[in-house]
Amino acid sequence: MHGETAERILDAANALLIDRGYSAFSYADIAGAVNIRKASIHHHFPTKAGLVVAVLQRHRARISAGVRALDEQIGDPLTRIRNYFKYWEGCIEGQTLSFCIGALLGAEMPSLPEEIQTEVRLHFSMLTEWFERTLKAGSKARTIHLQGTVANEAQMLIAVLHGAMLSARATNNCDVFRSLSQAALQRLAPAKK
Repeated sequence: MHGETAERILDAANALLIDRGYSAFSYADIAGAVNIRKASIHHHFPTKAGLVVAVLQRHRARISAGVRALDEQIGDPLTRIRNYFKYWEGCIEGQTLSFCIGALLGAEMPSLPEEIQTEVRLHFSMLTEWFERTLKAGSKARTIHLQGTVANEAQMLIAVLHGAMLSARATNNCDVFRSLSQAALQRLAPAKK
């Protein structure tokens, strides 16, 4: 599965998923985008479900590496969370990645093949674990004020993140993402004395 052609196929599939969703793209669309034959795609990814699983695994690996870098480079947990939201704001504003593929496919869960549903759940589990761990560290350091349980606060942040992406997409306005993100992050900030 490794190699330049496979990466180009994954890039095209990722873009088509974000643009159209799972059901509305085909190997013919990818072949046109990558300028290869459908048989070449089948050589790398025999099934559409297998291709989408690979897209999700690559996405999760990138997100995981990104949050690991935040953990290593930034001491303050609230700043880590802010930077995670800022990353997505930059993607939306720069139109490099307008939507989290895990969230997008999460909206399509009932109609997805089981192996894709499993990958979507793994994506949400990874993200939940990072937010929970980061919120706990911030609460312990008193740089984050929790208004609910760690589990609920983590889910709230994930919901705001993905909902803000959806709102920004629907309105074609990154300011929507920015203002919703800032409101969610502001409620975590400890009260000023």
